[in-house]
This record gives sequence, C-alpha cells and structure tokens, in this order.
Amino acid sequence: MLAPFFVTAALALVTVALPEKRELAQVISSCTVPNTAALTFDDGPHLYTYDVVKALDAEDAKGTFFFNGDNMGCIYSEDNRAAIKHLYNQGHQVASHTWRHADLSKLSWDGVNEEMARVDTALHRIVGVKPRFMRPPYGSYNDVVRDVSAHRGQIIAIWDLDSRDSMGASPWESKQIYNEMVDRRPSTILALNHETYERTANDVLPHAIRRLKNAGYRLVTLAECLGEEPYQTVDRPQEPDDDWHC
Repeated sequence: MLAPFFVTAALALVTVALPEKRELAQVISSCTVPNTAALTFDDGPHLYTYDVVKALDAEDAKGTFFFNGDNMGCIYSEDNRAAIKHLYNQGHQVASHTWRHADLSKLSWDGVNEEMARVDTALHRIVGVKPRFMRPPYGSYNDVVRDVSAHRGQIIAIWDLDSRDSMGASPWESKQIYNEMVDRRPSTILALNHETYERTANDVLPHAIRRLKNAGYRLVTLAECLGEEPYQTVDRPQEPDDDWHC
C-alpha cells in the first residue's frame, strides 16, 4: 500500500500533465453591423467565379468566397489561381471551406485539422493571406471542429439565409427566398449561395443585389458585416513550385 505522500505526489503529477482546456471557436450565423448584407459563395473556385465577381463589381458590392482545395477542381490550377487573385485584388474576401468538402463532424481531430490546413496553405501561397473565417461543409460541425478552429485561430461562419441553390431550387424559388427576407427587413442578412451554378451567378445574384440595395442594405464582406478583420496575416503571394498540386 502506497504511503499518503506518494499518493499525493502521484496525483499532483497527473494533474500537471493534464492539458489546459481550450475555449472553443466562436460560431456566427448572422451579421452584427446594422444595415449590412453579406453575400457569401461556397464550393469554388469554379467556372462561374468571374461571373459572380462581375455581377458584384457592377453594383460596387463585395462578396465573400469560401474556397475548397480539391472539390470542383484543383485550387492550384492556373485558371483557379488567376480567378482567386482577381477577386482578391477586387477587394472581395477569401475564406476556407476546407480541402475536399468532407463532413467534418465525422472526422478525427487530425482529419479536421488536415482538411483546414491544406486549404489555408493554398490560400496563403496564392494570395498571401491566412483566413480568419472558415465554413464547414454542409454547415456540419461539432466540438472537435470548434476545437480545431480555435487551435487555428479561426471563426466558424454559418448563415441566416440559404438561397437553396445547392438543393435544386429554381432561380424563381431562390429569388423568392431573397424577396421574403427583404420584405421582413431584418437589420442584417448573411446569405449562403454557391458559385458553382450558372443560374446563381447570372440570374439569382443580380436580382438579389438589386433587391438588397433598394432596401437600403450595404453589400459588404463577411468581415465588414461583423466589424472584424478578414485575415490573421497578410503577406506577399508566393511563386508556384512542385509542391503546388492536389
């Protein structure tokens, strides 16, 4: 039988060895700056990235793009790198949507971290930024995802308006979703869209922009609608090398 001294010492060692509990990442689903609307776009870069940017730029609106690394195409392809640089230089925000669009709630801590780290690395290489915001695919997250996000210094961004374009909504249906939200006139709107659909880029988006602007909303980036900084760090873009592949 161990003497009390040794029992106490052993317990002390165990206590010292326990890791400090980390505060979980913040999860936001709405903007906070009055009279702002943030139009966000998931799953790119893809064929219609330039169309989305053109529609936004024509109305002096800003958007936020949650990029995958290898979902609809490799983020490192020459065309995709050019598209990301173009929209970033136009003042739009880039953010993380993970590497391959996996359901993060089904992955281990290391699996979630890899999904996030790979796309963060790609965005840092291409435009020189480390994103402050990430969006979990399908809006699916748990405490593991929140812990990894906190570890990586990122905020989890969801939404309060879903255009339902990824669920097969017709352009008319998506427009009605925007109309009904604008008619209710909430103080802010955080809208989910997908840049991977031609009907979103060239039909729904121009309508949404007009309706929101006519209702008096300022169309800003996600960071602006929250009064936050968009990036953790901003550096110079890097030059491609053999490590730039999917």
